[in-house]
Amino acid sequence: YIERVDQEPLARSPEISSAFLGASSVWMRGTGDGRPSIVAAAQPVWVGDQVLGVVVVEETTHSILSLRNQALERLMLLTLTGFVITAVLVLGFASRLSWRIRRLRDEAESAIDGRGRITNLAAASRATDEVGDLSRSFSALLSRLGQHHSYLESMASRLSHELRTPIAVVRSSLENLHLEPMPKSAQTYIGRAEAGLARLTRILARMSEATRMEQSLANTDPERFDLRGVVSECVNGYRIAHPDRDFVASLPRHPVWVSGAPDLAAQMLDKLVDNAGDFARRDTPIRIDLAFDGPTSASLAVSNQGPLLPPELEGRLFESMVSARRGDGGDQPHLGLGLYVARMIARFHDGELVAENLPDGVRFQARLKLA
Repeated sequence: YIERVDQEPLARSPEISSAFLGASSVWMRGTGDGRPSIVAAAQPVWVGDQVLGVVVVEETTHSILSLRNQALERLMLLTLTGFVITAVLVLGFASRLSWRIRRLRDEAESAIDGRGRITNLAAASRATDEVGDLSRSFSALLSRLGQHHSYLESMASRLSHELRTPIAVVRSSLENLHLEPMPKSAQTYIGRAEAGLARLTRILARMSEATRMEQSLANTDPERFDLRGVVSECVNGYRIAHPDRDFVASLPRHPVWVSGAPDLAAQMLDKLVDNAGDFARRDTPIRIDLAFDGPTSASLAVSNQGPLLPPELEGRLFESMVSARRGDGGDQPHLGLGLYVARMIARFHDGELVAENLPDGVRFQARLKLA
């Protein structure tokens, strides 16, 4: 509205009075409830150098609040949209990264197959980021370890093959010496040479045993047989072959049917009993326990009282060329292949061989799946 200078307003505010004096002003006034809700502006109307009137413009704050709220809503919407997009991108990147790391972890854990051989990694091997570099480093490391492991596995058979010819030459030479007239003192040295040759022959036979066992397992078809009958016959044979040793057997009353080969199961038990006999204290029994281990598996355990397994062999006891014996082992050679062969036979029977310390000795336990 417009007020003229010659008019007398009913209620003139100081801002309007200032406008009549030539000064523009802006103010807010309430609507009666104590809160400012109207914005007003007064502008003088000049005619020449005199103020003839004042233009007063009023507007409620609802439109201003509406504009402010709309601006805040747009800002919140843009912020929330940016946050959601950023969260989705970060979540997607983290999920992909964690998936690749889990895949790398799973392949690293399964790098050793059921036969103990080392395989290569393939997870993210073509990626150019840090995870790809890590996987390629792991793969290269496992490849070198696999080559070294293959070399160690084949070393026994190679040595056995390479030493057969010189051993045959030495044996034939000793046989020819027996045909020649020699002084009595020389017979002692010939006897020692023959004893050493016999021991060397036994060592070569042990060295090639693991290779022959792998070939035998590859060519053997599994069959269903009663493990209880096999263990019972073996225990009777142990008592006859070792009358000075006490064998205590605990067998179930019902047959224990497993899938595999009876002769190989007996050979596995022979390895475990021989190992227990080497470490058992004198005048202590060797226990052989066969029992059902749940509804789907059976447990064959051989226990002896004697020294405990050393901590440094934990996780390595069933590897090739690993032995807990000290010294030269006497007349019988021990190359650390007995338990390695026993584990191969246990895995052939869809089982696993484990070792644990007892309060007064050691127990080797084969868990086999029932047929």
